[in-house]
Amino acid sequence: MPTDAHQTLHKTFQLVDLSSLSISSVGPIFSVAAAGSAMVQAAGAEVPLAIVLIAIPFILCSWIFLSLNQYFPNAGASYHWSRRIMGIDYSNFQAWIVIMAYFWSIPPILIPAARFTLEALGVPHPGAGLQIVVATFWALFAAGVLLFGARITARVTQIFLLIEMVSVAFMAIVGYSHWGPPAVGAGSFSLSHIHWAGVIVCMVVGATIVDGWEIDSYASEESRKPRITPGWGGIIGAVSVVLYYLLIWPLLLHQVPLDQLQNTNDTLSLWAATVSPQLLPWMRIAIIASTAGGLWLTTFILSRALFAMSRDRVMPGWLGRLNGEHVPYWSVILPILLAMAVVLMQVFFHSMRDLFNLVLSAAGFFLVAEFLLDGVNMMRFLLLQHRSVRHHFSAHHHAGLLLGSLVVIISLSAVEVLFLIYGPQYIAAGIDQTVGVFLLLGIFYVLWLRRRKAGQDIYVFDELELQED
Repeated sequence: MPTDAHQTLHKTFQLVDLSSLSISSVGPIFSVAAAGSAMVQAAGAEVPLAIVLIAIPFILCSWIFLSLNQYFPNAGASYHWSRRIMGIDYSNFQAWIVIMAYFWSIPPILIPAARFTLEALGVPHPGAGLQIVVATFWALFAAGVLLFGARITARVTQIFLLIEMVSVAFMAIVGYSHWGPPAVGAGSFSLSHIHWAGVIVCMVVGATIVDGWEIDSYASEESRKPRITPGWGGIIGAVSVVLYYLLIWPLLLHQVPLDQLQNTNDTLSLWAATVSPQLLPWMRIAIIASTAGGLWLTTFILSRALFAMSRDRVMPGWLGRLNGEHVPYWSVILPILLAMAVVLMQVFFHSMRDLFNLVLSAAGFFLVAEFLLDGVNMMRFLLLQHRSVRHHFSAHHHAGLLLGSLVVIISLSAVEVLFLIYGPQYIAAGIDQTVGVFLLLGIFYVLWLRRRKAGQDIYVFDELELQED
């Protein structure tokens, strides 16, 4: 479909940019600092095992994303692929899943960003008003990084990622040079005494810290080679962050007592204060950098998805309007404003705090659901739409991809079921009902869009847009 050049996204990103976005979007240091305590409470010394087990379907998902990008590059990524493969109604439900997954992931980043920043500034117990001021600063900063265009987004992300990578390197050097005997009360791993219930719960929690690498698929229209580089950046990101975790977690579990790890809201600062206090200020800066990067990159994913939905008339057309830097500005501004509204209600209205905590906890369920649906998309595409799979299966080497899709579907379905089983006990009471309500709202959303089906469309690149520089 031909489009006005002024209404298309700029082709800016190269593989190094996409890889940087994918690693930084996961926010590995932020993820360990913020979610580490819950993971240790569940699995103890077996946290690394849980990470490896949950990483397997996610890395397989990155392979699926690579393949689907080669066939259907689009800023809507998961949403668009289901539209091309499964049909409009299924796609509209996946649109709802994508919106729920990424929007409800933004508010839980804003308050930690404020708290970590204030701790680094020497304000350990800030009041609600001060937290809101700093959270607002980070919200405005994130919006600015995105609104100034893809090139600025990539460069600022790389600066913050460099801080994070240097911090991990210092942590490894300092930590492993102080390895020694395990701390009193530190965890010990034994293959013969694995507590599988705890590992399973940790996998459910861990699913929320091994995602974000898929951002390069949502950046495909801004890639200079939209059929080649998107997907590879995600694979690099997914593998890199798993290696980060396997480097960091043995240090935490060996050098800090388990009971302390279980009762802190910042596992990495606790580790630095225990092992090398002089590293603590730098570690706090690294946590801030990781948190901030995760904030604007999560918003980036949602903004591109909303942009793609607006072109297909699934969302209002004004969400697709571009500014002078070819950024869908309303798709950036609206999620930031709504996320700040959620944070304000959480902080100032105690009666709503528990409700929003439930909703924010449900984001993990919807993040996993997105990848599960993409496994379904890939399997249907290979079996029913990709003719070469049926007639020349071995020639295209898709047997492994089909098997990978099956593993993703089975494993992530199990994770979702386990989320609902263990969620009320380990995550939050009422989480099942919250997820159920939002799934029901998703069905109503699809039915509402179905009434407007005649006005919907499926946007496809024309040959000029697909031309690779």
